[in-house]
Amino acid sequence: MTNFDFKRHRRLRRTQGIRDMVRETYLHKEDLIYPIFVKDGENIKNEIASMPGIYQWSLDRVDAEIEEVVKLGIRSIILFGVPAEKNEIGSSAYAAEGIVQRATRQIKKNHQELTVIADTCLCQFTDHGHCGVIENGEVLNDESLSLLVKTAVSQVEAGADIIAPSNMMDGFVAAIRHGLDEAGYNHIPIMSYAVKYASSFYGPFRDAAHSSPQFGDRKTYQMDPANRVEALREAKSDMEEGADFLIVKPALSYLDIIRDVKNNFHLPVVAYNVSGEYSMIKAASLNGWIDEKGVVMEKLVSMKRAGTDLILTYFAKDVARWLDESK
Repeated sequence: MTNFDFKRHRRLRRTQGIRDMVRETYLHKEDLIYPIFVKDGENIKNEIASMPGIYQWSLDRVDAEIEEVVKLGIRSIILFGVPAEKNEIGSSAYAAEGIVQRATRQIKKNHQELTVIADTCLCQFTDHGHCGVIENGEVLNDESLSLLVKTAVSQVEAGADIIAPSNMMDGFVAAIRHGLDEAGYNHIPIMSYAVKYASSFYGPFRDAAHSSPQFGDRKTYQMDPANRVEALREAKSDMEEGADFLIVKPALSYLDIIRDVKNNFHLPVVAYNVSGEYSMIKAASLNGWIDEKGVVMEKLVSMKRAGTDLILTYFAKDVARWLDESK
């Protein structure tokens, strides 16, 4: 016995049962959104070298991936397209027979219950790799909005349940909301990439989507990683313009921003656990340096603890399996 008083916090950590009783943060399958890359062509299942376990799929093979996702109990996916042809205005992004549109129709035909989110951007579809119209080496804001509206409307016409614009043009939510409403789709939610930083964590995604800029960078439209208050301005604008969800991207290095957004705006917050965050863990795991399951689960719980409601993650299938094993 001691002769002084102190708090015995370990009492609530003594057994697994007690720890479970007092646990504050939980991760559920319903929290997960799984990204899928669909590619023009046939008989394609290309593993992305910088993202082990993640593939580009042609439409004649993607059904197997969708079946696995559904069987695991994942309820939401987001589609990224890799087209056969690109041009300066990314016209295949809004073509009725574009790769995302065809994939959406195919998936919804077979799995009406699966929520299909369409990433709405031009960078995968332009030959210059930027997210808008280029003139004299500059990404034009207002001229890009009309193309983004056309893309969103075409994706909804194909059956997308949610539109997720990721371009970071000023006014993109207002333009897309107006365009969807005019087309009779006022019931379709917008999951806005409201807070998207010009991050170094995106490299593997650009391998997967073939979307690297062919000149310059995206720092004139994506946010400076050093800025915090700017994130609140961006999120506030998107909320006022009609966003239904607010995405923070990346997630792991921006947990403070997730908490700020959650505290200030009463909309569902989505964390995008991006490709670089995925690849670093995969590389360390393949080298035997870390416990992959333990690190991934800790990381995603930290995002939930910071305030996110949903997590867009390449680990979704693994996490769904691990959650089943823990029952």
